[in-house]
Amino acid sequence: MIERKQIELVREKERERKKRAHRLIQKGALLEKYLDIEHLEVEDTEELLKMFSSFLKEKIPEKYKKKET
Repeated sequence: MIERKQIELVREKERERKKRAHRLIQKGALLEKYLDIEHLEVEDTEELLKMFSSFLKEKIPEKYKKKET
């Protein structure tokens, strides 16, 4: 019984990991598409995003902001 629960927990963690990886890939693709940054290395992309981060956070509409519980 305990072994089944452990196996199910491992499977659930794996599903969540795959969902996260898929989401990150989709978001990265959107960033490349809309910012036209396919040619940038990861470090350069991070530097660019750091430059605009505070501006974007300030301008984001309420409906897209993280809801605190």
